[in-house]
Amino acid sequence: MSYAFRPSRSFTDDFSRVGAEQFEQAIELLRLCPDGVHEAIHGARKCFKRVRALYRLVAADAPLFQRQENARIRDMARNLSTVRDAAALVENARYLHEGARSDDEEKALDHVCSRLLERRDRIAASETDLDDRIAATIVNCEQAMAALAHVSFDDRRRRTADRLAKGWRRTLKRAARARDACEASTEAAAFHELRKRAQDYRMHLALMHEAWPSAMEAKRLDAKALVDVLGHLNDLDVMTSVVNENPGLAGNSQDQAYLISAVIARQETLRLAARDRARNVFLDAPDDESRTVRLLWLEASR
Repeated sequence: MSYAFRPSRSFTDDFSRVGAEQFEQAIELLRLCPDGVHEAIHGARKCFKRVRALYRLVAADAPLFQRQENARIRDMARNLSTVRDAAALVENARYLHEGARSDDEEKALDHVCSRLLERRDRIAASETDLDDRIAATIVNCEQAMAALAHVSFDDRRRRTADRLAKGWRRTLKRAARARDACEASTEAAAFHELRKRAQDYRMHLALMHEAWPSAMEAKRLDAKALVDVLGHLNDLDVMTSVVNENPGLAGNSQDQAYLISAVIARQETLRLAARDRARNVFLDAPDDESRTVRLLWLEASR
């Protein structure tokens, strides 16, 4: 399977192929759970992110389809999110633990990891309807595939190039606004928005891989590194919110103090890294880069 357009093919057929492959992969993971149910959920949600990015790229040419299907897929992912979100908090606590600045901080963060691990296991044990939700998600995937089979585009070469350039420009303009907001703010919402836009860009670079493999892969890796930094930053914000609502998860006052100190220090480092990487990833003007994408597609689809 390949999450990439094939310029030699009809765009409508190729668009459907790329989306259907992601739904088929999600269904297979959820049915077979080769590495356990929670890893299957994690993998399926990654597939859903790829499809949502695919649909955003063509939103201008299929606005109703994009809105309806984006909402469907978003709800599918949320339906499976509870245990995965709890597991992500454990992973984030371990990430903090790896960067502990003293033995006392390491010990305190070890306590926090243990409590979050217990919380994850409690949530997992309480999810008695998980099998039903997985079954419902599989049905929704099948319905989404049926909807995908009915979408169509003008497959003429220049119209396809224009469509991709338009979607590319929209992605980069939204990313530029998010990047500027992060330069002027430390608000978690601003960095979360940049993460979403960087994730879209990373996916779109993958989709356009065959138009210029070496350049698209290099830019995709840079975008992935930015997404990873922003992912850690977002997870720290979520952890802070959860601990604020449930102070007992951080333990006694001393453990809480070490946790807060570690989070603040890491957030500052991650914000600086995110701003620096975003300047590099979104270096070119949206209009200029989208024109380049149009020309690349025209050449690759000859």
